Amino acid sequence: MYRSTPTFLFLLLTAGLLLAPAVMAATGDALTRGQSYAIALLGLVIAALSIYLFTVMFQPEKF
Repeated sequence: MYRSTPTFLFLLLTAGLLLAPAVMAATGDALTRGQSYAIALLGLVIAALSIYLFTVMFQPEKF
């Protein structure tokens, strides 16, 4: 299923808003709010790249 880039970015940022409070809760006061958002965004980017690379490996004829 094809998703446009703005839709994908919106979903990525929305997921970041949901994950950052969980990161803050898990670390307590050890991290600032900005650091928590950065860690959540980094985790989402890693997950997206992993999905993309597995797709490219197993369906190379599409690319």
